[in-house]
Amino acid sequence: MNRSRYETPTPNVEKFVWISKEVKLDVAVTHDQPAQKAPFAPLQPIRQALDNFQIYRPKTARLICRLIPASCPFARTIKLFNRTLFQIPPLCKLNPFYEEFVGLRFRALSYLADHCNEDISRYC
Repeated sequence: MNRSRYETPTPNVEKFVWISKEVKLDVAVTHDQPAQKAPFAPLQPIRQALDNFQIYRPKTARLICRLIPASCPFARTIKLFNRTLFQIPPLCKLNPFYEEFVGLRFRALSYLADHCNEDISRYC
């Protein structure tokens, strides 16, 4: 096929799609990009198991609500003669499963309130 001498080849550049004045969507055209390796995440199977844990029995939901505290129990204020010496910050955020445990406790409380019609104020 012969190209017209007035045609120019399309360069391999970014293309922009304008949605509105403030928002633009960048679509990059790239070729020969090497495959990216999955990040090393040894705790991911445990996180997924905690996220996928389903609650079917009220006894299990009550046990979860008793075992997982509503607030971090490690925050302390050390005082001597009514003067604050130092404070220990809550260390729950350092737990790698913190978000999963909070979600599991929330699902247990929701199960007790929605399916069992229990008063959950005693677990809070």
